[in-house]
Parts: sequence; C-alpha cells; structure tokens
Amino acid sequence: MKAVNEMKKVMFVQHFGSVFEHSLWVAEQAVRDRPFKSVQTLYDKMTAVVQEASRSDQLALLRNHPNLGANMKMTDASVKEQKAAGLTSLSKEEFDQFSLLNEAYTQKFSFPFIMAVRGKTKEEICVQMKQRLQNDKETEFETALAEVFKIAGFRIEDIVIQEEPSACQP
Repeated sequence: MKAVNEMKKVMFVQHFGSVFEHSLWVAEQAVRDRPFKSVQTLYDKMTAVVQEASRSDQLALLRNHPNLGANMKMTDASVKEQKAAGLTSLSKEEFDQFSLLNEAYTQKFSFPFIMAVRGKTKEEICVQMKQRLQNDKETEFETALAEVFKIAGFRIEDIVIQEEPSACQP
C-alpha cells in the first residue's frame, strides 16, 4: 500500500475516483484518512464514506450507474464488467428484454438496476432483475448499495494490483 499512500491527493482521486460510478466525492473524502494499512482498510473507508452520506447523496450515487445491457456511454470499468458478462453482445430479443426490465425497474425504484456482474452470465443477471423487481423500495435500495459495494471491492483491488501488485497478496 506504500505507492497508494504516497500518491498526491489529485493522483489518488484520479486513480480511485472511478471506484464509485461518476462519484469522485467518495475518493476525495477517503483520501483524507490515509495511510491505509491494507486494501481492506481502503475499501472499508470508501464504503464508510458512502454509508455515512445523506440519503440523497446515496440515491445520486445509485443513479450514476448505467443500465445493464444498454447502449449508453459508460466508464471504462463498466464497459469491461458488462462485456465480460456478455451484456455488450446481446441478441435483439435479449436487448429488448433487458430494456423492458431496466425500464420497469427504474420506474419502480427511481434508480437503475445495479448488480456486481463479475463472474455472472447474462442469464443469471436477467433472473436477478426479475426477482429483485419483487422487492419493496427500502429492501432494493439497501440491496443496490450492497451491490455497489461489491463492485467497489472489485475495482479497488484491480486498481491496487495495477499500482502495487504485492499489496493484494495474502
């Protein structure tokens, strides 16, 4: 974690600002608590920033996520994650189904469906979308935040591995 802890603030925000989709404020607040002892303490701090944020800031963070399987501008991390799950090569029928589910989900919950898709198939994602549409608003808000935290964990690890491979070794 030496390289991460020694980064200038602007570099830290540049590297870790994408951990939470279009939400640089999380990295800007987390950097104040350096040094981080481990990848886990960095993750814990960044997720704590979100947990301690106002409900409106949390909602804004959720709304910054792209629809899964949609043809829209996404961050590089989102493109990579969705591509690995097969969401960038949907058939017309699959695309239409994802579009309908995304629309129903956003209409019900006022934010896009969010799922940590790493290691998941498009079929598994579709099943989850259908199941989670049955949730009440509060349950789904908490579920979406939990998924955002899973995504953040993957992204933090990926960034640290690039900067300092030994920091992620047990």
